[in-house]
This record gives sequence, structure tokens and C-alpha cells, in this order.
Amino acid sequence: MVPGPAARTLLECRACTCGRRPRPGGGHRSRTGERLDVVSDETARDVPSTPVPATASAPHPAGGWSSGEPPWWTSAVVYQVYPRSFQDSDGDGIGDLPGIEQRLDHLVALGVDVVWLSPVYRSPQDDNGYDISDYQDIDPMFGTLEDFDRLLAAAHDRGLRVVMDLVVNHSSDEHAWFRESRSSRTDARRDWYWWRPAREGMEPGTPGAEPNNWRSFFGGSAWEYDEATGEYYLHLFSRKQPDLNWENPDVRRAVHDMMTWWLDRGVDGFRMDVINLISKVPGLPDGEVHYGVYGDGSPFYTSGPRVHEFLQEMHREVFAGRPEQLLTVGETPGVTIEDGVLFTDPDRHEVDMVFQFEHVGLDHGSSKWDVKPLRLTDLKATFGRWQAGLAERGWNSLYWNNHDQPRIVSRFGDDGEHRVASAKALALLLHLHRGTPYVYQGEELGMTNAGFTSIDQYQDIESLGHFHELVDAGVATEEQMLVALRAMSRDNARTPVQWDASEHAGFTTGTPWLAVNPNHVEINAEAERADAGSVFHFYRRLVALRHDVPVVALGDFRMLLPDHEAVYAFTRTLDLPPVVEGPDGAASAASTASRDDLLVLVNVSGSEQEVPADVLAGWEGAEVLIATHDDAARQGPGEARVLRPWEAAVHRRG
Repeated sequence: MVPGPAARTLLECRACTCGRRPRPGGGHRSRTGERLDVVSDETARDVPSTPVPATASAPHPAGGWSSGEPPWWTSAVVYQVYPRSFQDSDGDGIGDLPGIEQRLDHLVALGVDVVWLSPVYRSPQDDNGYDISDYQDIDPMFGTLEDFDRLLAAAHDRGLRVVMDLVVNHSSDEHAWFRESRSSRTDARRDWYWWRPAREGMEPGTPGAEPNNWRSFFGGSAWEYDEATGEYYLHLFSRKQPDLNWENPDVRRAVHDMMTWWLDRGVDGFRMDVINLISKVPGLPDGEVHYGVYGDGSPFYTSGPRVHEFLQEMHREVFAGRPEQLLTVGETPGVTIEDGVLFTDPDRHEVDMVFQFEHVGLDHGSSKWDVKPLRLTDLKATFGRWQAGLAERGWNSLYWNNHDQPRIVSRFGDDGEHRVASAKALALLLHLHRGTPYVYQGEELGMTNAGFTSIDQYQDIESLGHFHELVDAGVATEEQMLVALRAMSRDNARTPVQWDASEHAGFTTGTPWLAVNPNHVEINAEAERADAGSVFHFYRRLVALRHDVPVVALGDFRMLLPDHEAVYAFTRTLDLPPVVEGPDGAASAASTASRDDLLVLVNVSGSEQEVPADVLAGWEGAEVLIATHDDAARQGPGEARVLRPWEAAVHRRG
């Protein structure tokens, strides 16, 4: 779930200490045993790896981990599955758990380590599963608990961890907790949600009588009047998603018990939806009005006064002392770098990493629907701040896409002439930063935005809500909103995965719940798997680099050319423990340390760009580690380097 305008601002490997589950047949690099090519799409060679002595701790310059060992997830890659759009197994047009199981080998071939499942819990589906009516059951749309257990076992057998989406800022209004809460003002669960009387002096249920003026993320008031009890309940999102009251310790205990139940079942962690919204400022003050009649309440619920206390309590009650190597990531809209450090500092025991939203707001004007061109210098400033801010303590997550964001190749790239090159270039740019990369389904294929032309084609509740609110208010015309939706609607990310060139892209034998992109005839997994120069195989090589080259996962980051509007350049540097091989073949310490350096050059434009000579100085003769173009090795970073449209390369010296 992503905010709208209102909130802009287990088992270790037997042979190593990476913490990944064992792969069938041993090892943790290539699950299929194949050799992974990394220089370019057309030129194959083995991934160069830097030796680390078996008796030494993995090198790491910062991070704040008291053990000195970087956690397993620092060299892992996470793949997000949006189940209703991934694979349908029964012909009803909606993806399901057996369908995901059928496609696990695609993820194995890609090389990822973790599968993050968007919600599959029982739900009325008002917000596509982010409105949960039973946290301990599977929605029949997706299958059964037995189907989930089979999927979990099949993933574990393939060395894949499975992370569940945790949605506990709010529940569905059809959850038993809320049904009891709204049954009476004196019900024991009344205080499990945010109930308030009408504004003083106002008639309950009339316009303006809401307890405060907060706008919902999905448009309109964040309060819904309940005639039966004469009070309003808070819903920051849909009116069918009432906010849970985390001030109530009984709510927190119920959430902890539910999380423990899933961990005991075998899941490997949680992605926590809008988790920094769970603490509200007491009194729920009015927010500033930017347009219309409703105000921005985000200063009073974003990273609120008790959020760190609540997350530390969650860690103590749910995660502390468990033997499994788990993953926790918090979705934190509006989070600052300072808060990001607090959330992810390992000594504070909150979450392992956070999703921040600065970079996916850079093309927003006054709101998400006011779309502006990206300025590359803004992207550098944002990424650079987060790389620096979490360099000493904490950890970044790295993402372009998810179920709430438009497709990156359409958004910041070129989904026409340079679709393949720009998809690769943007992937390389992101994956060479320090942090844990997240790949959203279809991103590895270079899937594009949906290209819908009519409001009738959209199903996303946020898109429909803002379309009608802004058109009805005279803020935008229908055509202006359709242009904005084509660029920014969440439905862009939710069209079914394009598996092959058949009628419905191999997603279903029935009628898909959301139309398949017509370009699936050219862009599909079957074609990409067969093409050594495809976006898919480029993603495979990026994943392999993070596994096998320590500087990619752990190296220090330094931005270059911060003011250049077309070339994104930076270095990664890692001091390595000295290693020599003794006469008996055993590793022993050497007298001098070694260093691994990478120079990353990315042309984020459709025209040629010359790299300034001072950036290239000292990199003469460096090898090309990975590149978007097959002849990049013949254009080494000597005295001159011209990057072709959407060309990217990583140079290595050591």
C-alpha cells in the first residue's frame, strides 16, 4: 500500500555463514549449477569473486552489527509477488497460491533469495487484500492454508525464503474485531479502533461534523459515521479499512500472537505495511488544508510519538530468541533519514530495513497526480542522502517498483526505442547501491505501464477515488486525470505477469481480472529466457554479483558528478582482509591489505554522453564487471569514454 497526496513529504548453509537456506545439492550461488555470465549480455565469463578466508569474518566497514558479521540479507535479493496477477491455476482469471508454486522455478532461474507475498489472507478485497478480515486464514480466492503450506515447503525446498505482508495499521471492517467494536459503545473491543464523537457543536453525520479534518489517502474524509452508535471511526485508507488503536495493549498482544502463529508455521519474516503510521498524536489535531475541504493529517500520524516503542515491543515479544534467520522490513511513507536510522539501527531492535518514498515522489508536483519530469540531480541527491545517512548504522532497501508504483521503464526510462537498454541501465544503477534490492514481478522482464485509455479499464480504488474527487471538485478535467492515471495509477503495476505470447500471456485460461498488456506478444518470460541479451538475463547477472562480489553488497558508496543531468556515476569501495595461500593450501594473513573498487557509470538519457576525464583518471585498464552493451569491454574507462544512449557499465580495479 502506498500513500496518495496526503502523505507526500531456519537454516544456515552448511558450507558458509551467509544465513541462506541450503540449496538442493549444496552451495548458495547457482541453484541449477550453471555458470553465470556477468560481463555483458552477449559475452559470457565467470563471475569474478574475491576470496574471503573461511576463518575470517565477512568484511564490512559499517552497519552497526554487534557481531561484526553482516546479516544474510545484506547479500540477498527479494522478489515481490502480487498474487492475484502472478499466475492463475484454475481458470478463474485471478492468480492464486498453486499458480505461484507452478512458477517458482522462474524465481530459481532468476537467482533471488526471498519471495515476498502481498496479502493472501481472507479479505473482502476492497483494497485487493490490504483489508484483512481474518489474519489466520487464506482467502478462498487464493486457495487454502494447505495450499499455502505446500507453497511454503516447495519454496524452502528450492532454497527460497517466504516473507508475508503484514497489514496491521488497519483491518477490514468485516474483521470480527471490528464487528464487535462497532456493536456497542460499551463493547470490550470498542477501544480496539479509533472511535470519536462528532465535532463539538455539530450535528453527527452532517458535513464538517467529523472529529477532525483529515483527508483519507484514497480521497474524502478519513472518518466514517456509524449511525448505530452515533460515533465516527478513523480510516486513513478506505472506509472499509478502520485503523487499529495501537495505544490499546490488547491490540498489540493480538497482533503479536498472530505474527508468532505465522512464524511457527514456517514463514521467514514480514514486510510491514505502512508500519510507521501505527502511532497517532494524542488529540488527533486538525491538519493543514492544501486543497478542497480536507486537511493533511500526516504530521500527526507519520512516525508518531510511540512508534519506536511499539516496534521494539514487537521485536521482544515476537522475534527475540527465535533460532530462524528472519527478515523484517517496514514500509514507512514520509520517513526521514534520521527516523530511518532509528528504525534500522540493529542495537534498537526494530526492523532490519525500511522502504522510504523520497525517490518515488520526485516526479510529483503538488500531488501524485501532478506528474513532472524527473531531474536526475534530484535522484542523486535523494539516493546520496540515504546512502550516507545509513552508512554507519542501519540498512537501506533498494527498489524501483512494487504493487503501488508504475513500471520503472515507463516512468524513468524509455519504454519505446530504448526499452531493453533503459530497463538494464536502471536496474544496474539501483542494484549497485548499498542495500537490499527488491525486484517486483515483471520488472525482470522489462514490463511496461498498462496504457489504459478509459476510466472503465481501471480497478484500483485509489485511482478511481481520486479521479472522481478531483474531477468533481473541478481541480482537473477527465482527460487530465486520464493522462495522470496512465502515468501513475497503481494498476500499471498490477496487470498480469506476461509469461508467453498466448492470448492471456500464459497467466490464465479464463478472463483475467485486469486486462493483460497487449505488448505481451513481444515482452514475455518465455521469449526473454530464450534470449541471452534479454532484460531477464541481465537481472540474473546483477543478482549473481550481489551474491558473489562482496564490494557490491558491502562496499562504501561515493557519489560522483552530483550536478550532471544525464550521467549517474559513483564508486563502491571495500577494504578486504589480507589473504595468502600457505604452502599447505591453507589461508593465512598477509602483510598488506587489499581493496576492491568499482566505478559505476550510467547514461540516464537517450543521447550520447561524454564522461569527464577526471572521473576516469586512475581507472585505465580496469576490467568491465558487467555492462548493458556487448562491446563495453572494448571501450574501457581510459582517457575518454562516451556512453551511448542508456549505456551502463561497472568497472573494477583491485
